[in-house]
This record gives sequence, C-alpha cells and structure tokens, in this order.
Amino acid sequence: MSDAARLDLHVHSVYSPDSRMPLDEIAGRLPYLGLKGFAITDHNSVRGHAALPALREKYPRYLFLPGVEISTAEGHLLAYGVSEAPPPHRPIVEVLDWVRAHGGVAALAHPFRRAHGVGRRVAASVPVSLVETRNGHNSEIANLRAENLAARRGLGMVGGSDAHQLAEIGRAYTELDPSVTTVDDLLDALARRSVSANGRSLSWSGRLRLGLRSGLLLASRGFRPI
Repeated sequence: MSDAARLDLHVHSVYSPDSRMPLDEIAGRLPYLGLKGFAITDHNSVRGHAALPALREKYPRYLFLPGVEISTAEGHLLAYGVSEAPPPHRPIVEVLDWVRAHGGVAALAHPFRRAHGVGRRVAASVPVSLVETRNGHNSEIANLRAENLAARRGLGMVGGSDAHQLAEIGRAYTELDPSVTTVDDLLDALARRSVSANGRSLSWSGRLRLGLRSGLLLASRGFRPI
C-alpha cells in the first residue's frame, strides 16, 4: 500500500498485568517511529480508555483507537471500538457475538502462537473477518501461518507489535489509506478489511528473552494466567 498510514494495533499499557508502559510515553514515541497512532489493547481491561481524550488533545495529529485483548476459552481475541470489556474465558463465538452487538470489530490475535493462540482448528472456521498476521512477538513461522490462513479464507490482515515495553512499539503495524483521519474512519476501514499488515517477527533469541520475562511475570502474579 503506497504512502500508507501506519498504526500499531496491538499495544499493552500499564493497565495490563504484564506491562508498565504509561500511555503518555507510548504516544510520545509515535513521531520517532513513523506511526500515525496505536490501539490500546490491554488484557481484559478498558481502564486505559479514560486517558484517551487527554491524549487526543495533547497529540491531535495521531489516532488512538480504544480496544481490548480478550482471553476467550479458545485463545486471545482483539476487539476494536468497544467501550467495555466482555466477560473473559467465554467461548470465542459467544465473545464475537458480544463484540458485534457492541459495535466493535474483532481480529484473531496471534492465532498460531503456542500460548494464547486459538490454534489451527478454531482459526480455520471461527466466524471472524480479521486476523493478526504480523505480530511483533511471534516467530516468522507463526506469522506466515497466519498470513496463509487469512489468504485461504479471504480475511483481512492486521498487524501489531504486541508491545509491553517501549522499545517494542512499531515492530509490526497495520497499513491503511492515508485518507483515514478519524477513529471512525479507522473502524470503517477495519470493518471493510481495507487494511494490510507489515513489520518484523521476533528472532529466536528475542523469543527466548521474552519467554524468560514472561515466566518471571507469571511467577510474580502467583502463576495466575492472563
């Protein structure tokens, strides 16, 4: 997509149990990364949404999309444009119905990640219109499998860094037509699948470091899953 606008549609803030990034610091990184904005997608929480109006006032050139990453019974799901979080750990089809009923747009999050992905069987048939095909925490193989799934099913492709630390923001991103200038425009583009995904996967050594960090955070939570 030539001259596309780039947005990171998978970012975790201080309102996720495994991230310490203040939203203002995330927004402050955007000018240096060539990004037009980001989606806040904290785990099963929309508490960070209350800070978005202040961000829009401080950074009027950028888009801040309200979202949430939902832990469904089968794996993680990204929901954009919702103002509340659905109950976690419910069947994914039930959660998808909830997102649609609340005016949101949903995407499978890192479907082929061993931990927290929905897996091949569910991904092949679940009634969703978008798939995260570029995730900055995924291996290249997992991202390529997601791209192949989206191509086979004719689904839209989105990308996001899955950032939990500032250095990770923008590793992967979603590309849109530069005419997208409002959150409503962005949601409409997602609903029409008029988007594409790009960015970098995570190397083997990067995944090893991430695994160690995730293990330490899990232990600090008393081994409670997200």
